[in-house]
Amino acid sequence: MTAKKGRNKNSVQARSAARLAAVQALYHAEMSEHAPDRVLDDFLKHRIGAKVSIAPSQDDDAGTAEVEHELAEPDPILFTAIFRGTLARRDDFDGMIAGALTGDWTVERLESVLRAILRAGACELADFPDVPVRVVISEYVDIAHAFYSGPEPGLVNAVLDRIGRVVRAGEIGSDARSR
Repeated sequence: MTAKKGRNKNSVQARSAARLAAVQALYHAEMSEHAPDRVLDDFLKHRIGAKVSIAPSQDDDAGTAEVEHELAEPDPILFTAIFRGTLARRDDFDGMIAGALTGDWTVERLESVLRAILRAGACELADFPDVPVRVVISEYVDIAHAFYSGPEPGLVNAVLDRIGRVVRAGEIGSDARSR
């Protein structure tokens, strides 16, 4: 992947949506008996770009009817690259995650969604050098906030920071010196 100058807000949203979709697809691939290619095909054909119905909050003046919203269209190239890249090197990424966990925590002990978030983040840190470490960490912490309200986003931050310091030592080192 290569970085492009002058990205607009829509492309930023498309990349964020691609990361979220990749985490969801990784979770689905782990939890189902479906082959990864089938999961990928399902997401690309039926889930990416789909409209969702959201019930309004109690504070909403729109009444009680569900409202249909279009989510940001995920970048299908980034989605596919993260999904395939994570699955192709899952054992490598699990090793990185295990090395970044503290105490008696193991990758297997992590909840499935949390595992998918950390694997995808490790994949981007290791295999997408054009995306700054801080951007990768921030994106996956945001995804963790979408699923968890407890300490999990902090765990994602800490684990991905530790992995980033190993796989991108030069980038993290120069970032720390500039502060």
